Amino acid sequence: MSMLQNPILRGFNPDPNIVRVNDDYYIATSTFEWFGGVQIHHSTDLVNWRIIGQALNSIEQLDMRGVPDSCGVWAPQLSYTNGRFYLVYTNVKSFDGPWKDTPNYFVSTDDITGKWSQATYLNSSGFDPSIFHDDDGKSYLLNMLVDHRSNAFFGGIVMQELCLETNKLVGDVKLIFAGTELGCTEGPHILKRDDYYYLITAEGGTGYEHCISVARSKNVFGPYDVHPHNPVITAVNEPSNPLQKCGHGDFFQTQNGDWYTVFLTSRPLSERGRCITGRETGIEQIIWNDDGWPTAKHANKAPRLQVPVEGLTLNPQPQPSRHIDFSKNELTVDFQSLRIPMCKSWVYKNAQKSSLTLVGKESLSSLHQQSFIARRVQAHHTISTTHVDFMPTSFQQMAGLACYYNTAHYYYLHICGGDVGDETSPRYLNIISCDKYQTSTPIAPLKLNTDGPIYLKADFNGAQLQFYYAIEENCWIKFGPTLDGSILSDDYVQQSPQGYRPCFTGAFVGMACQDLSGQNKEAHFSFFNYDEPSGE
Repeated sequence: MSMLQNPILRGFNPDPNIVRVNDDYYIATSTFEWFGGVQIHHSTDLVNWRIIGQALNSIEQLDMRGVPDSCGVWAPQLSYTNGRFYLVYTNVKSFDGPWKDTPNYFVSTDDITGKWSQATYLNSSGFDPSIFHDDDGKSYLLNMLVDHRSNAFFGGIVMQELCLETNKLVGDVKLIFAGTELGCTEGPHILKRDDYYYLITAEGGTGYEHCISVARSKNVFGPYDVHPHNPVITAVNEPSNPLQKCGHGDFFQTQNGDWYTVFLTSRPLSERGRCITGRETGIEQIIWNDDGWPTAKHANKAPRLQVPVEGLTLNPQPQPSRHIDFSKNELTVDFQSLRIPMCKSWVYKNAQKSSLTLVGKESLSSLHQQSFIARRVQAHHTISTTHVDFMPTSFQQMAGLACYYNTAHYYYLHICGGDVGDETSPRYLNIISCDKYQTSTPIAPLKLNTDGPIYLKADFNGAQLQFYYAIEENCWIKFGPTLDGSILSDDYVQQSPQGYRPCFTGAFVGMACQDLSGQNKEAHFSFFNYDEPSGE
């Protein structure tokens, strides 16, 4: 017997959905505004996982230019039938007011590690789409229905037949489920077991009342009877449980006949506190009672940190290096860009400079063209370092190390220039703090008395974020005050003075370059290191 360690996918990896093909398990997770879209994770033992890529890697598959924060790719669902994988997803365009613009698409492939098809548009009636393949050969599209009337928001779970031969929706749209008293019903998946169709949904909202609910019917279109002991998984009554916000799940069976659920979860820094690692993926055992209803195998509905798994041979997966020397190595799959794909017009390996070169683009508050490459913060204590060669000629040109949640919340340790048009103007080291769109500089800019490259470091320990710099390697000098890193979390950002806004990602750290003058000034990064001293 082996033990699974929760969360199995650490850092921002929410809305998990899982499919088993023979001895291989694949999980798809949301990426929101981060490009490429949809993380695909692989395992053969449920213990060891690795990212095998992002499925949506072109503008034709995923156009997110201009989408607001925490919009973009929501709740993708991966399915498999007749030798082909299907991936359905929402590309949310707006979420303000009663109007929700939520076009749904799908792509497919017969090689999950290869190229996916171009996107096929399905509908725009709501979000969190999924495809159910029935054993009679028919397939169906489900999604949550948005009802803007009187700000109702939730209009039920709807379903329509999907013809995989023509890639068209056929027949009538039918309302199959109105949700339960837990509210905020979304993320529908259908599972068929014996004579019943089981409808698995997320309810209770995405915060600390999040949960997994179940209903069932002997007819795929319903009516669906609600589980008498809902919810099946939740931590709502266990505030001290280390895994919180548990919901948005999917059930699956191993090749040995055991049942599990994967689900969204978070690890707060304190009891019901802020979660800098965002919404992650956990796993728990499920059993089926004699009455045919599923329940958590252990007595508590709140998931455990360690979960046993039997009958699967351990198979450690190779992991991307956390230490990247750009004179030798490419960016690893851990790194993503914002809203647009990485292309050589703004990020490329520079053999002459032995570096990764970023071409300065728009500000960190832009929704369109940022020159920013970052990776997830996956532990409560991380140390990230880089080495940047940058010679700005203007205060509008900046490059450095950013700790980022969204366009309104980030900290940026950077090199910048002085007065415009003064070629003799010195360089400066500075910090920009952005909180609810308000920027400030928590320390006076430091004049750099060298033209050489600078080492930069972010020590992100719980809620405390401390920046450092160095002229010589490992000779670190503390720069600026200890900053509140916990603002880089859903929990803080959702307290926006503008009212409720989507807040669904997590903290990232990475390399950035801006040229607000439009002159495309370049910054050259020789390495990027990411460490987790706590060994989480």
